[in-house]
Amino acid sequence: MEHLLVIHYVLLVIVGWLAVSVLGLAGLRRTRVVAHGLFPVGAVFGLALFGLGLTGVFAGPQEIILPLGLPELPFHLRLDGLSAYFLAVLGMVSTGVSAFSAGYFRKGEGTPPGLLCFEYHVCLASMATLLLADDAYSFMVAWETMTVSAVFLVMTNHRIAEIRRAAYLYFLISHVGALALLLCFGLLQANTGDYTFANMRQQHLDVFWASAAFLLALFGFGAKAGVFPLHVWLPEAHPAAPSPVSALMSGFILKAGLYGILRTVFDLLHVQLWWWGVFVLALGLFTALFGVVFSAIQTDMKRLLAYSSIDNIGLMFVSMGLAILFRAYGMNTLAALSLTALFYQIASHATFKSLLFLGTGSVLHATGERNLGRLGGLIRVMPWTAWAALVGAFASAGLPPLSGFVSEWLLLQSFLFTPGLPNPFLNMVVPLVAALIALVAALAGYTMVKFFGIVFLGQPRETKLAQARDASRWERVGFVWLAAICVLLGLLPVQFVAVLDRVTRMLVGTGIGEAVARNGWLLLAPTSVDRASYMPAVFLLFFCACCGLAWLLVRRLYHGRLRRAAPWACGYPFVTARMQDTAEGFGQPIREIFTPLFKIERRLPSPFDSHPVYSVTVTDRAWTLIYAPLERLIMRIAALAGRLQTGRIAMYLMHSFIVLIVLLMLVRR
Repeated sequence: MEHLLVIHYVLLVIVGWLAVSVLGLAGLRRTRVVAHGLFPVGAVFGLALFGLGLTGVFAGPQEIILPLGLPELPFHLRLDGLSAYFLAVLGMVSTGVSAFSAGYFRKGEGTPPGLLCFEYHVCLASMATLLLADDAYSFMVAWETMTVSAVFLVMTNHRIAEIRRAAYLYFLISHVGALALLLCFGLLQANTGDYTFANMRQQHLDVFWASAAFLLALFGFGAKAGVFPLHVWLPEAHPAAPSPVSALMSGFILKAGLYGILRTVFDLLHVQLWWWGVFVLALGLFTALFGVVFSAIQTDMKRLLAYSSIDNIGLMFVSMGLAILFRAYGMNTLAALSLTALFYQIASHATFKSLLFLGTGSVLHATGERNLGRLGGLIRVMPWTAWAALVGAFASAGLPPLSGFVSEWLLLQSFLFTPGLPNPFLNMVVPLVAALIALVAALAGYTMVKFFGIVFLGQPRETKLAQARDASRWERVGFVWLAAICVLLGLLPVQFVAVLDRVTRMLVGTGIGEAVARNGWLLLAPTSVDRASYMPAVFLLFFCACCGLAWLLVRRLYHGRLRRAAPWACGYPFVTARMQDTAEGFGQPIREIFTPLFKIERRLPSPFDSHPVYSVTVTDRAWTLIYAPLERLIMRIAALAGRLQTGRIAMYLMHSFIVLIVLLMLVRR
């Protein structure tokens, strides 16, 4: 394939997705045709985009102008290393999610299957177009198309009022963020009237206006990424959406916000300031801690994973903050190391979180339950789903030799070099952040133990769980694809760093690929072997050898010398599912330690109640501290504005006259 044609092939994939969406409308209620015909075709296009994205990383920048949109505003498209990498991630996620969807969607689930297919593939096409956009007009058109299609996907089961409210909240926050993006692009074009990104790259804003553009971009794109305090839509929309939609949103739509910030800070702005990095670092750290603490106390499967995504996004913002900080002080090699950790986190999170959401989808379809307190023991009847979820849980917990460990290890390596910053205060404070990052990683592992253990291990907490059926063949294809990527990213970090090196060189002018390649493909050493190194293949072999040795000792050498008996169970022989630890029990220590973060409402029974009930409701303080006062303020402003609508033409003319007089007075001054 010629490098000049990569962008044209990407456009063919986008056109292919749009064609599939139109065919979905043609077969509106033909569930079998849509599920077993159109979604697999969409998966094939996703696989093609994955390969094209990897090819585009190594190709040079490619540009094209499409005669779409308004007469004087055509679509400027550009494929470079950054957009190509995110296209590869999009293709990787969409391949697994589309294959899983072929076996997941069925009749009687709200939106007709053909319309759902239309919305889903329009969302994919808009995300790919967003990554190619090279002007503010095409970017915002793709951004809004992605948002609106995602809102309709969240609202699939639109007959339920809670789902409609969750979709509206997502729609509202996304569009508030979109307003900030419009203002940001207005600053970046510097009164030239040219909204192409090529023109913005040539502008040199002063420190004040560059900082204003940065803050607007952080707000606008942060609303899409789910960073605190703009996260409130995420734990509402993810549980409301079908599981494949939740997987797509967590796997990539959140990353669209990260892409926008990277594009703005490292490509469109010519300067990076140290306080930008500190601000993003602090924001990411609090977001990560907030997300993992709330995730640990959840009793709903999908809400647990939604808060876990907030935790992961926070860690990505920490990596980005370090990269901006190093870049501001001219430490480009360390900035490249932090960006490498960030890009590794993006790919890793896209795979393991999509895998976990798809696993919850299979459990939800098989049992009709997503409450952790009513599940358990599903590994016996759903082994495919259980093993896929185990891979995702291990990767999310940051255990070697999977992808999650490599990304967190690279992030911690970046922190080891912060004492070299030419700022005494940062030298003292920033290394302390590494300890909090270790705390977040430990709590993430704690949360994944809770998730997998309560859902799949132990005894079933409901009798109906014995009739649960495992994932279908198409669902297993999605599992295998995403699980394989998790394993390969963990076992082949040196090869993947070589891909990321091309992206970091585009953004900061250097990379760590050459230093890593000098040590061979078995050893990952981002700077030098003397400082730190990791050998995933050796670790895997050692782990397999330990498992083999244990099997040999138990099954061969001691076979026949053992007798089986029921466990002692502290002298009580009648062990039931009610004696197992519950989701509330797992989360109680975290809830007690981090009480200031929660708003806790307890319902205590009276001694005279014939049927006593004890309940604890934990909510997000951001609602009461930020959004509730904001809602009251908006309602007051709306009430004042409503007084202007008297229905009398004389009053309207008087208002217009007063405004005109005020404007004339301002002009004279």
